[in-house]
Order: sequence, then C-alpha cells, then structure tokens
Amino acid sequence: METENRDNKYFKAKRRVAEIKKFYSSLMFYVIFIAMLAGINYYTNELRYPWFLWAAFGWGIGIFFQALKTFRWTPFIGKNWEDRKLKQFMEEEEKNNNKNWN
Repeated sequence: METENRDNKYFKAKRRVAEIKKFYSSLMFYVIFIAMLAGINYYTNELRYPWFLWAAFGWGIGIFFQALKTFRWTPFIGKNWEDRKLKQFMEEEEKNNNKNWN
C-alpha cells in the first residue's frame, strides 16, 4: 500500500513537471515568434501600423489561460473557498436534521 502511494505521488509530480515544462516551452516560442513578427513588421513599414500586436494579443490570451491551468491559479474558486463551502453546507445540513427531530 505504501509503495503504491509513493508511486502515485511520483507520477503526479512527474505529470506536474511535464505541464510546467510545456508551459515554459510555449512561452519561449511565443516570445521568439512575436519578436520575429515585430522584426518583420519593422522591416516592412517601420511600425507605422504595428500589426504584429494582433498576433501577440491573440496568442497572449492563450498563453495566459495556459498559465492559469499550469499553475492552478483560481482566484475566485480556490481551495479555501471549497473548504468554506463544505463547512457551510455541512452546518446547514446539521441544522436541518436538528429541526426535523424537534
């Protein structure tokens, strides 16, 4: 049983490291590609119309959501929220059960 638990933790950690590695490689490609587009934009019209910003914005939204998923950042529904709601519902259920018996 202990060995299975240790293996499970290892595979979860390995999967998490792979997620983080994938995010950083995506971020690196984003920076390189947008820099290339900015260079092309500057070469063609000296940034009179910075069209590369459309690509940066669109792709940046995707990178942002990938970061949220990778680093498990949920500002509104986090672990504390779950714990508070569980406690609240358990207390409400206990009150309802006590009312039925009185």
